[in-house]
Amino acid sequence: MTEGFRWHPKARLFDAAGHEVARQPPAGSVVADSGEGLAQAVGLKAFRLGALDQPAPAEGDQPLFETLSSGSTGQPRRIVRTQASWTASFAVNAGFGIGPGARVAVLGRLVHSLSLYGAIEGLHLGADVHLLDLLRPDRQLTALADRRITHLYATPAQLRLLGPGLCPDLRVILVGGSKLDPVLRSAVRAMAPAARVHEFYGAAEASFITLADDTTPEGAVGRPYPGVELAVRAGEIWVKSPYLFTSYAGDPGTARWQDGWLSVGEVGRMEDGILYLHGRAGRMVTVADQNVFPEEIEGFMATLPGLTQAAVLPVPDAKRGTVLVALVQGDRTVETGVLAALRAKLGPLKAPKALIWVEDWPTLPSGKTDLRALEAQVKWPA
Repeated sequence: MTEGFRWHPKARLFDAAGHEVARQPPAGSVVADSGEGLAQAVGLKAFRLGALDQPAPAEGDQPLFETLSSGSTGQPRRIVRTQASWTASFAVNAGFGIGPGARVAVLGRLVHSLSLYGAIEGLHLGADVHLLDLLRPDRQLTALADRRITHLYATPAQLRLLGPGLCPDLRVILVGGSKLDPVLRSAVRAMAPAARVHEFYGAAEASFITLADDTTPEGAVGRPYPGVELAVRAGEIWVKSPYLFTSYAGDPGTARWQDGWLSVGEVGRMEDGILYLHGRAGRMVTVADQNVFPEEIEGFMATLPGLTQAAVLPVPDAKRGTVLVALVQGDRTVETGVLAALRAKLGPLKAPKALIWVEDWPTLPSGKTDLRALEAQVKWPA
């Protein structure tokens, strides 16, 4: 039988308070989103953390598990994976020094695949794993320093909330979910001056797709992760690798298969073996007879001073059919400069017509922006 997740003899698990969590006998294949739940799950042939009201995962010919995915629109989906689809990349990431003697931390809840991955990988490879999701961001930062964390899995949103501080023992930061903007990248360097930062592009259905480092060109998401084949067909990104998911549970989902290749609906291009990501096909809009990806505009806005959050949305317009507006958070005094920069970069037709300032930025449990909540705040003349 294919190898499943294991608890390495040297691995230890710690909760947010710093207390060690011992291995526990499972009460079933659906366990709580907690350190105790994780301590029950590792070693089971089939399990899921969270979604306690959903049916238990069925056992298969090889060890399986379910993880949850929640994008910026829609409800969480249950994603079925073989445990081997993750252990295959554990062997690659051991090259980052994850193993006995390493101290790994995750900042998000275990129902999110990035945090669950980092935690299980650390236990499988023999590291000390620290679950910090129950702490406030400032206390997470203190814990990273006090516990001398060496390896961190985090999203840009989680890193941004940490605030200023110093974590001299951090050696590797693995970032997923979206790209680091230049301001945040500088802040991360100041927080962890000895750390190598590796950004990866991936999806809950595909796991690792590309990996970026300091040599990656601006605007790119990196070269294929080891073991990944990439193809761009009619602008759509297709992936083939040992890390792909098996199916959705209880939901048809949106990913598509073709002869062993998987697409999650992302659009991009390859140049010199490096992937450049444009955005989700589902978010693409037509403005002035041109296809526009809001994610590309959001990425540019992340480089502008004074903005801490930005989301670009289409709205109907009686004269033009569709125009774009940008919902933003940050320093309101930069509005004139931001609009001028957008017009200079994109031209008057594609640039967002207005900035809508949002005091409380809505996020999903995964930390991603809640686009549907933002849509409800848009008031635009019809």
